[in-house]
Formats: sequence, C-alpha cells, structure tokens
Amino acid sequence: MSGQKPSLRTGSPQSRFQVDVVTEGSSAAPAPAPGSTDGSRPPEESKGRFRVVGFMDPGALGSAMDIGLPPDVSHEPDTAKSDSVSLHSTGTGHTHISDSHSNTYYMRTFGHNTIDAVPNIDFYRQTAAPLGEKLTRPSLSELHDELDKVTINSLEGLANGEEPSAAEEAAALAAKEAKGGTIKFGWVKGVLVSIRCMLNIWGVMLFIRMSWIVGQAGIGLTIAIILMATVVTTITGLSTSAIATNGFVRGGGAYYLISRSLGPEFGGSIGLIFAFANAVAVAMYVVGFAETVVEMLNDVDALMTDELNDIRIVGTLTVILLLGISVAGMEWEAKAQIVLLVILLGAIANYFIGTFMPAESKEPKGFFGYHTAILFENFGPDFREDETFFSVFAIFFPAATGILAGANISGDLTDPQSAIPKGTLLAILITGLTYVAVAFSTGSCIVRDATGDHNDTISDTVNCTDAACTLGYDFSICKEGGCQYGLMNDFQVMSLVSGFGPLITAGIFSATLSSALASLVSAPKVFQALCKDNIYPGLGVFAKGYGKNNEPLRGYVLTFCIGLAFILIAELNIIAPIISNFFLASYALINFSVFHASMANSPGELPFSNSEKEEVLCLFIQWMLSSRFNCMPQCLVLAGYPNSRPALLHLVHSFTKNVSLMVCGHIRTVTRRPNFKELFQDHARCQRWLNKKRIKAFYAPVLADNLRHGTQLLLQAVGLGRLKPNTLVMGFKNNWSDGDMRDVEIYINTIHDAFDLQFGVVILRLPDGLDISHIQGQGTSAFLLSRSVCLRPVFTVSVRFLQTKTKSPLSLTDQRLLESSQQFKKKQGKGTIDVWWLFDDGGLTLLIPYLLTNRSKWGDCRIRVFIGGKINRIDHDRRAMATLLSRFRIDFSDINVLGDINTKPKKHNKLSFKELIEPYRLKEDDMEQEAAERLKAQEPWRITDNELELYKAKTNRQIRLNELLKEHSGTAKLIVMSMPLARKGTVSSALYMCWLETLSKDLPPLLLVRGNHQSVLTFYS
Repeated sequence: MSGQKPSLRTGSPQSRFQVDVVTEGSSAAPAPAPGSTDGSRPPEESKGRFRVVGFMDPGALGSAMDIGLPPDVSHEPDTAKSDSVSLHSTGTGHTHISDSHSNTYYMRTFGHNTIDAVPNIDFYRQTAAPLGEKLTRPSLSELHDELDKVTINSLEGLANGEEPSAAEEAAALAAKEAKGGTIKFGWVKGVLVSIRCMLNIWGVMLFIRMSWIVGQAGIGLTIAIILMATVVTTITGLSTSAIATNGFVRGGGAYYLISRSLGPEFGGSIGLIFAFANAVAVAMYVVGFAETVVEMLNDVDALMTDELNDIRIVGTLTVILLLGISVAGMEWEAKAQIVLLVILLGAIANYFIGTFMPAESKEPKGFFGYHTAILFENFGPDFREDETFFSVFAIFFPAATGILAGANISGDLTDPQSAIPKGTLLAILITGLTYVAVAFSTGSCIVRDATGDHNDTISDTVNCTDAACTLGYDFSICKEGGCQYGLMNDFQVMSLVSGFGPLITAGIFSATLSSALASLVSAPKVFQALCKDNIYPGLGVFAKGYGKNNEPLRGYVLTFCIGLAFILIAELNIIAPIISNFFLASYALINFSVFHASMANSPGELPFSNSEKEEVLCLFIQWMLSSRFNCMPQCLVLAGYPNSRPALLHLVHSFTKNVSLMVCGHIRTVTRRPNFKELFQDHARCQRWLNKKRIKAFYAPVLADNLRHGTQLLLQAVGLGRLKPNTLVMGFKNNWSDGDMRDVEIYINTIHDAFDLQFGVVILRLPDGLDISHIQGQGTSAFLLSRSVCLRPVFTVSVRFLQTKTKSPLSLTDQRLLESSQQFKKKQGKGTIDVWWLFDDGGLTLLIPYLLTNRSKWGDCRIRVFIGGKINRIDHDRRAMATLLSRFRIDFSDINVLGDINTKPKKHNKLSFKELIEPYRLKEDDMEQEAAERLKAQEPWRITDNELELYKAKTNRQIRLNELLKEHSGTAKLIVMSMPLARKGTVSSALYMCWLETLSKDLPPLLLVRGNHQSVLTFYS
C-alpha cells in the first residue's frame, strides 16, 4: 500500500467514488478491486493500521439503544471505521489509539467514536500512568495523512540524541526493579540524612576554617557571611525545587535541571563548569582531611618530609581510597555516608558540650568559656594578611555548596520530585542554624590570639585592655606574630574546646571524607548526563555506564584525575575561592532558568519571584570575588502587508509578545520580472511600520505563483535553529463561495501542507472579515502609491493603487470593518474567553487563551472551558478536566461538559448545509462513469455522494456544534475552538470548507486551533 493514493472505485454498487478504509479488527483483507494493483502487494505491507476492506457494515455498530444512547442521539458512522477508537494495551506499558468499533462503550462519549481523541490527563503526564500504562494521543500524521501512508511504527529505538520519555523510563525502571536490580533512595536516606546535603554542607569548613573566619570577620560579619550564603542557597534550593517538582528529573541533577529548562546547548556550558566544580571540591575536602592528619603527625613529630608534601602524600592516598569506595557502587557509598553521619553528629554535639566545660589548662591556648568581654572583642572584624570580607566569603562559600548534592544523584532517588525539595530545604535550615551557632559560640569562648604558655599571665607592670587581660592573661606578644593558638592561628581549635578531643578529630575525618565522597559521586554523574546529550564532540566516551546502576566508571577516573591535580596544590585557602566562582555561576544559571520560565508566563511552572534577585546576587558576589581572582507557539502569520489585516496581527502579537516568535508572511505574485530594488524598499518600509506600531515581529515577503506555493516556501525557509515558526496563522476565507473554487482548493491545500510539515494551524474569523486593504488609505494603499510593479492579488494581499487625493465616504460595511480591525488593539473589558477544547491537539487550544489572559489587554477576561463528555458521567468528566487544568496551574471560571454534542441538529440548519454544498456536489450517480471521473479529475474539490454519506455524522456534528456555540458563547469576547481535521486525499476541499463555514458562521471572534499533537503543556507526577 505504501506509495499508493486512494483510488476511485469502479465496481462498487454503493458508489463509484468510494474510499475504502479499514480497521485492524478485520481478520483478513478482501480481494482487491478489479484493476487494482493490491493483489501484488506482499503480505507484510498489510501490517499497517489501514487495510482495504468493505465498510459501512451496519451490523458491526448495533443500534443506539444497544449502547445506551438516548433516542435523539444520532448514531451514524463517523468518517469511517478508521475514525473510531478503542483503547488497548500493547503489552509494552503503552496504550495506543486503534481503529475499531468492537467496543461500543466508548460510543457513549463524544470524541470516542472517532480516532481524534478527546483531552485526557494521561496524554500530558510525564511519568508512568496508573497501572504502568501510558496513554498516547494519535499523532497528527495518523489523523491527517492519506490512508495508504498511515502506519503504526513500533518504537524499536531512539533517534540520535533523543532521550526516552519519562513514562518509558519509568516503565523500564519498574522492569529493572522487578528483577531486583536497581537500588534507589528515598528523600531521607537519599537527600537529607545520607549527606547529599547536610553532610556535604557540614564539610571541611565547619571544623577547620569556621573559627578562622570568625577571627578574621568577627561574629557580626561572620553571621552576615552565613546569612548571605544561606540566602543564595535557599533561593537556589527553591528554584531547584520549582523545576524538580515541575519536571521529571533524571540522572544528572543540576545539569539536567538547567539543560531541560534552557536547552542542552545552554545547559551544557554550565553543566561542564558544574561537573568541574564538583571534581575540584573533591580536592578541597581531601586537602582539609590531609591537613588534619598532618597536624596530628606534626604533634608527635612524625612528618614524612615537610607539611606541604605530607599533605600531598596523604591526600593522594585518600582520594585513591575514596575512588575505590565510589566504584564499589551506590549502596556501599550510602552505607559509608550513614556511618560518617553518626560520627559527625556526635562530634558537633561534643563541641557544643565542650563550650560549657572550660578548663584552666586550656586558658593559655585561648579558650576561656563564654564571656561577654570575649564576645564584644570578637564581634567586629580584624582582617589580616590582606584578607577582606569577600575573600573570607569566598573561602566560606564552598561550605554551602552541598545543597545540590542530593539533586546531583537524582537518578538514584526513588522520587526526586518529592525528595529534592524536602531534603534540600530542610538541610539548608538545619545546617544554617548550626553554622550560626558555631560562629557565635567560638566568638564568645575563644580569643583571637594566644601563646599557649602558662607563664603569660598578667602582671602589675603590664598595661593591656583586651579580653585576655581581663581574664588574667597577657597575649600582647602575639601582635608581633608567631603565636600558634587562638582563632586566628589554630585551625584545630575546635578540638581544644570540645569535651573529648579525639571525637572532634573523628568528626573532621567524617566531615571531610563524607563531603569528598559525595562530590566524587556527584561529579561523574553530572558529567555522564552531559555527555549523553552529545553536546561536546569527543566526550561521548564518558557517557557509558556499567552495572545494574549504570555507574559512570570512566567519569570516576576523570574526576579522580582532576581532583588529584588540585590536591597537589595542597593549599585549602587557594582551592576554596576557585570553587566559589564555579558554584556561584551554576546557581545564577539555575535561578535564571526559573526566572526565564516566570517571565515567559510558562504554564505549569512555579515562578518564584525572588529568582531574578537571586541571580543578580550570585553575579554580584561572583564579580566581587573575581575582582580578586576573576514546550510556545511561534507563529508564521499570513497577513500580507502588515496593515492589511491589523486584527490578525494584534491578536497574535497579544500571545507572542516577549515570549515567542512572530513572522508576518507576505506572498506576492508577479506577472513579470519584479523590480527588486522596490521590493527591498517595501521590505524596509513594512518592517519600520511594525517597529513604529511596537509589534515585535519580522516581515518576510516571498515571490510565488500562488498562496500555496508561497506558504510552502515560508514554512520551510523562515527561521533559524530554534527560532523557527511552528504554528501557521491565517485568516478565514470569508468570500470563498463567491470566488473561484480553485482558490478554495489552494486555501485548503495550504492547511494540508502545514499539517504535513508538522505545523499547528490557527484560523481567525471575524464577523466582518479581516482584510481592510481595499479601503482608501488602509492596507496596501498605505505602502504602495503610483507603483509600476505588476502584482497579481492573492489571498494574503489585495493590491490596489490609489492616486486620488480626496477620500470618498466609507460605506457602512467598511466602517464596521475598520472598527472591527482595531478591536484587539484596545483593552478588552470584562467578559469570557470560551475554550471549546473538543479534541486533544497537544494543548495549543488551551495554551493560547492562557497566554492571552496574562496580558493586560485581556486581564479582565476569564477562561471558560467547554468539553464533550459522557452522558452519564458529566460530574466525573468535569472533575477530571478541573484536575488537568489545576496541574497546568491555569485559572478558569467554569467548566461546561456537553453531553448532547451528538444530538441531531435542527432540521432547518441541516437544510441550510444542504443548500450550501449543492453547487459543489459531483452527483456522480446522475452521470456516466467516464464523465464523472473526468469531471472529478478536472475539479477535484467537488463532493461525491459517497463522501457525503461517509461523513454524514461528522457533518452533523459541525452543524450541531454551531448551534451549541450560539447557545453558550454568543456573548464571549473570543472563542477558541478545536479545529476539525480532514484526512488528506479522502475529504474534498469543498466539503472541508463547508464544515469550517458551518462551524464558524454568525459567531463572535473565533479562533480555530489545531496543534501538531506534540504536547505544549506538561505536568509531572
């Protein structure tokens, strides 16, 4: 069947122009019609969705009473059996729409007797659907393509660079877990307790540098440093939570969040920095551990060489040991983290207990217990050795960077959407309070300088006024340098304060090793996720995972090498500021992604309003440190000259301004070689007009034979990269019945072309029309006066040359048209935007009114949603739609479930439709076969008798919908409605145009919308 078009039947007793459509449910295909080539088709080609069989089998459908429909509900086959629907599981965890009338239950619901699916919450769900099945809407190709081209393709693999859907990933995950393979962590073990955040934040700085920071900055500025870092991390945590709760978070954590918000190309650059920062953090924590070990060796005079080289030796051995633990797998790493946490909590408690246990033997080393004199003396700063507030902040800030430790292993979390917000925010709160408490306690108990000599007690001849003097000691000699104790000199002073010194040492080991282990695990996973996107050539080798948990062993080796290189620096105060810059840049980008979503009015996002302030704060701090070191509709609008159809431009601009792309397409036809100089001048003039009117759009003219060819050029050529239209917007062809039907054929085929290229289509109809170019001083005449370019008018522009200087009076019709053309430019008063979301197109029908109501002009309007529903389940369907809208965070004023859409329309309206189509019918049964086929070939837009019978139910639906629109939405400010689809090669242009005409006539401004069936709205659960 592939490659063949539906042919005209010659031997059917029903009609010589019957299109054969089939279902999967048939057991076998009948013999091919005489003269057909189907008999040579191999059996394999019949595996697609459609096969050639007889249709219109009344027995297969039953009666209206059989399926519980009320007597007044029409029960006629809709389009064909191919347009009926049933749901069945394929056994792969997905449910597909198939074509079968075997299950009459779905005939009770509008939309379920057609392949065109009604809105369903599971179409937008980005995790596994209930019972492990994922419902998928039919694609645009399945609904629109010619029957012999429609097949169901099994998903045997993924395209290059394409990632599986969340549902597919969840299904695969469930299969793995059923085999007992994958190990996952909850929010307590995975994010909070198992150090992903708390242990990483309680890292090297807590025990080794916190006292030194208090000595340099004083208690006041230290608390300010902690609060500043906490503000940065808290709002970053909120941003992370906003994206995590609004998106399926796979492995790669922070990189995944950024790349899926701003795109892999943008996220890739920051992801690389983030992975590198985590690798360098390994070195910082290991160096902190090595410092403590070397200090202990120095106390017993057991240095191997000198302090600096001993730090390098101990650090190298330590990172090798940590690499072995990490390679052993996540479960071993998690068990190690839990043991380290217990030790760390004990050490922190031991320190605070020790502050209340001063001993005389510790006084010469600067620890006196809580004294107000020490508190007042240490409250202010005392920067030494060229340190400043921001240099000290740079050294402290890596202590706060553990907030993303949980997000970095998101792929190993059972429920990252829940785990990341809970664990991260609680960890920030607990650790922030801990750091403030440590800063206050050390600044209140320990003096800045001490000699450690018991003989340095105060004498009568010594005149000193510092805190030590009031406590009986004279440490004034320390002003000359050389003292080894006190806040400024002893990095291990917390061991001195504690009740049991060795436990503090164990706590230091726990804090440093656990943080190093967390960073050693995080960096490879972030880098692995980055490499899977194939952003940087040559790095794909690091994307490979090993074992049941897909461990990035190659990434571990790379992280080890980077960490080892920085370990050889062996200076903690040099490594820390480098990390601060990397992490501040990462946090700024995370907050920017949420800020961008908030400014773009993206539905479904959590727009934390402080994200932009947070981003500025991150960039400001980074600049200060560096001074020391350094799913939217993008519319192609067929408007002709920009001021020819102002209402069309103003409405589209209302929902694209500042959030997406708008291009004004202009198809111009020429009868001879055009004057390109004048065309370029026109282009500049039109773009200036758009700029003057503050319409953010590009003007794109093209020369072509007709509307269809010109639109084909625009659809394929306009745009660059992601800045490319995905939605075609055009005006309704008001005067179609008065013109040449060949223009209607071109108009309808233009819509078909857009669908073929996977564009959404939006058609605007106003009661008085759109085109004002024929009115003097408007449209074309405003741009072209006394032109010699020979242009032939087409749909997108009506060219007239007006050379008169005096304006003739406008007719009443033109006056109404001019007023109507400006209606979307002014502020809309209180009213409603009625959304008739009858068929699921990916959400574009719902997204456009949402974007409109976020504009000040439409801010007073409220959204009312109308859907088709089951006759006996109106309340259930209303609640289901309310649930879906709440998941999108879209405000609505009312939901109306229409259970009477399939009721037969009124007789006089059916008669009006019959009169409308009469001039365009082929009436093949009233003429010879050869004459009928010849006429059909010459005028393909004509409607066959078989076509009318085949689509009788669909025709009645358009008539009935127009009745319901007048009844429910006659006073709406704007109606946004699902546009009916017509299968190409099966529905004639005249019939499709009559459907659109019947559906949209005598109504307020109406937008007919059909997306490309790719979800523009999503939610995650």
